[in-house]
Amino acid sequence: MKRNSRLCSILHILVHMAEAKDSALTSEKLAAFISTNAVVVRRTAAGLREAGIVTSSRGHQGGWQLARPPEEITLADISAALGESLLPFSTERESPGCLVEEAVIAALDDFRKEAERLLAERLARITLADLAADFRRRFELIGESTHAA
Repeated sequence: MKRNSRLCSILHILVHMAEAKDSALTSEKLAAFISTNAVVVRRTAAGLREAGIVTSSRGHQGGWQLARPPEEITLADISAALGESLLPFSTERESPGCLVEEAVIAALDDFRKEAERLLAERLARITLADLAADFRRRFELIGESTHAA
């Protein structure tokens, strides 16, 4: 099973946006930070725009920017905008009537709900500004020459 790194990738580009302050960053520039295609960035950022996390502008100075100060954007906001579970398993029924599946879901569903609740609580306490501050601290410790996008 492939590990889902979508949240980590989005957080990566959002920290770059936070550091860019009032400058818009193009989809191409953001895509380069996470080694992907600009179309992937545009698709994902569109969902973040709908959630009020980023804005976009067209033209020569166009690109993506944060819609609010990074202190006002929590990791829970971002995770919710992505609309996917952070857990590596689902308890949605795939084989209605299968007794094995029912036993598995019965064993895991309460655990999954509690784990998702705990994750959401923890993510709500961390802001994009917290991540940017940690980046700046690390950057100052090891220097620009070792920073990889």
